[in-house]
Amino acid sequence: MHNFNPWLLAGGALSAAASLAHLAVILGGPRWYAFFGAGKRMVRLAEQGAPSATLTTLAIAAVLAVWSAYAFSGAGLFPRLPLLRFGLAAISAVYLVRAVVFVPAVIIQTGQAGTFAWVSSAIVLVFGLTYAIGTWMAWESLR
Repeated sequence: MHNFNPWLLAGGALSAAASLAHLAVILGGPRWYAFFGAGKRMVRLAEQGAPSATLTTLAIAAVLAVWSAYAFSGAGLFPRLPLLRFGLAAISAVYLVRAVVFVPAVIIQTGQAGTFAWVSSAIVLVFGLTYAIGTWMAWESLR
């Protein structure tokens, strides 16, 4: 029986759910883009049926799916992926930097941070901590 890393399993599930949510936004259309906090420009592009809105959202969904696969690989659920240690450390860092930098960046740009900025940063902080703890716990076994 395997001892799967629960933190990386959770991180993989979170990233997979976020990837699926991005795909749902594409299907839901402009209202879903707005509801889930896409910027005004992205909502406008979706309203116009511009391919760039769909392609950007698909790219985000794809990145999140790959990040999910890395977490599942680190957890021992998937076969070992290339540069696994580096990948998990980098994913952890990206999530954590996004969590810490986004609200101040929005405040600098607009003078205030709305609900989306705070909530999305809190969510991404949970993702980043989950990956970081899981990566730390598995560090030696990821050699």
